[in-house]
Amino acid sequence: MKDLTIDYALRATWQAVARMYNEEAKKFDSTMAVGFTLLSIDPKTGTPSTALGPKMGMEATSLSRILKSMEEKGLIVRRPNPDDGRGVLIHLTDFGLEKRKDSKDAVLQFNDIVKASVTQDKLHIFFEVLENINQLISEKSIYSKSITTN
Repeated sequence: MKDLTIDYALRATWQAVARMYNEEAKKFDSTMAVGFTLLSIDPKTGTPSTALGPKMGMEATSLSRILKSMEEKGLIVRRPNPDDGRGVLIHLTDFGLEKRKDSKDAVLQFNDIVKASVTQDKLHIFFEVLENINQLISEKSIYSKSITTN
Protein backbone atom coordinates (compact mmCIF):
# COMPACT_ATOMS: atom_id res chain seq x y z
CA MET A 1 0.00 0.00 0.00
CA LYS A 2 2.90 2.40 0.68
CA ASP A 3 3.90 2.28 -3.02
CA LEU A 4 0.45 3.37 -4.19
CA THR A 5 0.64 6.83 -5.74
CA ILE A 6 -2.17 9.38 -5.75
CA ASP A 7 -2.07 9.36 -9.54
CA TYR A 8 -2.45 5.57 -9.66
CA ALA A 9 -5.37 5.58 -7.20
CA LEU A 10 -7.20 8.29 -9.18
CA ARG A 11 -6.56 6.60 -12.53
CA ALA A 12 -7.44 3.06 -11.39
CA THR A 13 -10.61 4.25 -9.70
CA TRP A 14 -11.73 6.31 -12.70
CA GLN A 15 -11.05 3.36 -15.03
CA ALA A 16 -13.15 1.10 -12.79
CA VAL A 17 -15.97 3.67 -12.74
CA ALA A 18 -15.78 4.06 -16.53
CA ARG A 19 -15.92 0.27 -17.00
CA MET A 20 -18.90 0.08 -14.66
CA TYR A 21 -20.75 2.85 -16.53
CA ASN A 22 -19.94 1.29 -19.92
CA GLU A 23 -21.27 -2.08 -18.75
CA GLU A 24 -24.49 -0.40 -17.60
CA ALA A 25 -24.74 1.69 -20.78
CA LYS A 26 -24.47 -1.48 -22.91
CA LYS A 27 -27.82 -2.57 -21.47
CA PHE A 28 -29.29 0.53 -23.12
CA ASP A 29 -27.32 0.10 -26.37
CA SER A 30 -25.14 3.08 -25.45
CA THR A 31 -21.75 4.07 -24.04
CA MET A 32 -20.56 6.10 -21.10
CA ALA A 33 -19.36 8.83 -23.49
CA VAL A 34 -22.83 9.16 -25.03
CA GLY A 35 -24.43 9.20 -21.57
CA PHE A 36 -22.01 11.89 -20.38
CA THR A 37 -22.75 13.94 -23.49
CA LEU A 38 -26.52 13.59 -22.98
CA LEU A 39 -26.11 14.86 -19.41
CA SER A 40 -23.98 17.79 -20.60
CA ILE A 41 -26.60 19.12 -23.05
CA ASP A 42 -29.15 21.53 -21.59
CA PRO A 43 -32.45 19.67 -21.98
CA LYS A 44 -34.50 22.86 -22.38
CA THR A 45 -32.42 25.34 -24.37
CA GLY A 46 -29.79 23.14 -25.99
CA THR A 47 -26.07 23.77 -25.74
CA PRO A 48 -23.73 25.54 -28.18
CA SER A 49 -21.52 22.94 -29.82
CA THR A 50 -18.47 25.10 -29.05
CA ALA A 51 -19.28 25.06 -25.32
CA LEU A 52 -19.79 21.31 -25.12
CA GLY A 53 -16.14 20.25 -25.53
CA PRO A 54 -14.74 22.49 -22.78
CA LYS A 55 -17.70 21.65 -20.51
CA MET A 56 -16.91 17.96 -20.86
CA GLY A 57 -13.11 18.31 -20.95
CA MET A 58 -13.06 16.67 -24.36
CA GLU A 59 -11.15 17.37 -27.56
CA ALA A 60 -13.18 18.64 -30.53
CA THR A 61 -12.30 15.63 -32.70
CA SER A 62 -13.56 13.09 -30.16
CA LEU A 63 -16.67 15.13 -29.46
CA SER A 64 -17.42 15.46 -33.19
CA ARG A 65 -17.39 11.68 -33.56
CA ILE A 66 -19.72 11.22 -30.58
CA LEU A 67 -22.12 13.93 -31.79
CA LYS A 68 -22.21 12.44 -35.29
CA SER A 69 -23.05 9.02 -33.84
CA MET A 70 -25.70 10.54 -31.55
CA GLU A 71 -27.25 12.38 -34.48
CA GLU A 72 -27.37 9.17 -36.53
CA LYS A 73 -29.11 7.39 -33.62
CA GLY A 74 -31.70 10.17 -33.36
CA LEU A 75 -30.59 11.37 -29.91
CA ILE A 76 -29.77 14.95 -30.94
CA VAL A 77 -30.45 17.53 -33.63
CA ARG A 78 -28.28 20.47 -34.60
CA ARG A 79 -29.99 23.84 -35.04
CA PRO A 80 -28.59 27.27 -35.90
CA ASN A 81 -27.85 29.39 -32.84
CA PRO A 82 -30.27 32.36 -32.96
CA ASP A 83 -27.78 34.48 -30.94
CA ASP A 84 -24.79 33.64 -33.17
CA GLY A 85 -25.39 33.03 -36.87
CA ARG A 86 -22.11 31.12 -37.16
CA GLY A 87 -22.85 28.80 -34.25
CA VAL A 88 -24.88 25.64 -33.78
CA LEU A 89 -26.97 24.56 -30.81
CA ILE A 90 -27.19 20.89 -29.93
CA HIS A 91 -30.71 19.92 -28.84
CA LEU A 92 -31.95 16.62 -27.45
CA THR A 93 -34.73 14.84 -29.32
CA ASP A 94 -37.54 13.11 -27.42
CA PHE A 95 -35.52 9.90 -27.72
CA GLY A 96 -32.44 11.78 -26.47
CA LEU A 97 -34.40 13.06 -23.47
CA GLU A 98 -35.47 9.49 -22.70
CA LYS A 99 -31.88 8.22 -22.91
CA ARG A 100 -30.72 11.22 -20.85
CA LYS A 101 -33.07 10.08 -18.08
CA ASP A 102 -31.54 6.58 -18.22
CA SER A 103 -28.06 8.12 -17.90
CA LYS A 104 -29.12 10.38 -15.04
CA ASP A 105 -30.72 7.44 -13.21
CA ALA A 106 -27.48 5.43 -13.53
CA VAL A 107 -25.39 8.31 -12.13
CA LEU A 108 -27.83 8.92 -9.26
CA GLN A 109 -27.89 5.21 -8.40
CA PHE A 110 -24.07 5.17 -8.25
CA ASN A 111 -24.13 8.26 -6.00
CA ASP A 112 -26.81 6.81 -3.72
CA ILE A 113 -24.95 3.52 -3.26
CA VAL A 114 -21.63 5.26 -2.52
CA LYS A 115 -23.29 7.72 -0.12
CA ALA A 116 -24.93 4.80 1.70
CA SER A 117 -21.55 3.05 2.01
CA VAL A 118 -19.33 5.98 3.02
CA THR A 119 -19.82 8.35 5.94
CA GLN A 120 -20.68 11.97 5.29
CA ASP A 121 -17.40 13.02 6.96
CA LYS A 122 -15.33 10.81 4.65
CA LEU A 123 -17.18 12.10 1.58
CA HIS A 124 -16.56 15.67 2.71
CA ILE A 125 -12.83 14.96 3.05
CA PHE A 126 -12.82 13.17 -0.33
CA PHE A 127 -14.29 16.22 -2.08
CA GLU A 128 -11.96 18.53 -0.16
CA VAL A 129 -8.93 16.56 -1.36
CA LEU A 130 -10.18 16.55 -4.98
CA GLU A 131 -10.78 20.29 -4.79
CA ASN A 132 -7.25 20.79 -3.48
CA ILE A 133 -5.74 18.65 -6.26
CA ASN A 134 -7.71 20.59 -8.89
CA GLN A 135 -6.59 23.88 -7.38
CA LEU A 136 -2.93 22.80 -7.45
CA ILE A 137 -3.32 21.82 -11.11
CA SER A 138 -5.15 25.01 -12.14
CA GLU A 139 -2.56 27.16 -10.38
CA LYS A 140 0.14 25.18 -12.21
CA SER A 141 1.68 24.42 -8.82
CA ILE A 142 2.60 20.82 -9.51
CA TYR A 143 5.65 21.25 -11.74
CA SER A 144 6.44 24.92 -11.33
CA LYS A 145 8.25 24.54 -8.03
CA SER A 146 9.68 21.71 -6.01
CA ILE A 147 7.93 20.72 -2.84
CA THR A 148 9.86 19.11 -0.05
CA THR A 149 8.31 16.09 1.63
CA ASN A 150 8.77 14.82 5.13
